Amino acid sequence: MTNRCVKVYPRFERFWHWAQMVLIMVLLFTGLGLNGLHSVIPFGPAVMLHTMTALALLALWVFGAFWSFTTGTWRQFIPTTKGMIPVARFYAYGVFKGEEHPYQKIFWRKHNPLQAATYFALKWFIFPAIWVTGLAYLSYNFWGNGSDGARALWVISNLHLLTAYVIAAFIIVHVYLLTVGHGFRQHVKPMITGYDDIDLTPEQEAYLEKNEPGRLKPEC
Repeated sequence: MTNRCVKVYPRFERFWHWAQMVLIMVLLFTGLGLNGLHSVIPFGPAVMLHTMTALALLALWVFGAFWSFTTGTWRQFIPTTKGMIPVARFYAYGVFKGEEHPYQKIFWRKHNPLQAATYFALKWFIFPAIWVTGLAYLSYNFWGNGSDGARALWVISNLHLLTAYVIAAFIIVHVYLLTVGHGFRQHVKPMITGYDDIDLTPEQEAYLEKNEPGRLKPEC
């Protein structure tokens, strides 16, 4: 293996990441207001902003899913138990002792086992739950008739709120983990420039140098 500075985050992936971050933060802020935790935005405009932002995020997720499957990026999110225990131990214990991260990024596997499992759960369970409950909530007037509708709405609204708190918890942990190891700046920089230090096999290095030299830099 040779460690090289490689462009691993293409332009769309970086746009998707930062646009998603902005939209989710707006949704969390307006959602907290709708649940009475602040009154910065009046209720009516907050509902409108929350709804429009949610639809924009849903559209972004549709494009993101299409891009992931057409480019093969979805393979990055397949969970694996190989190396899971050392990575979990590092985050639970080793990081506080200044140990080196046990996982080294490779060209076709940007995410460590714990990251892959987390993103897999988010993309296949948490995000669909927020979509389904949110759309059901939004279309309540079309199906919510009688006492059964009221009970269903109570369940849907609480599931939507619970899922939102799970996403908020993920963001808090995600930001915290960006501060460990090499530091916040070094963790965030690849998602801005697209380049990161990656371990390449001789075959991968030779392929990139011959066919995609623009994806290689002397240093990140």
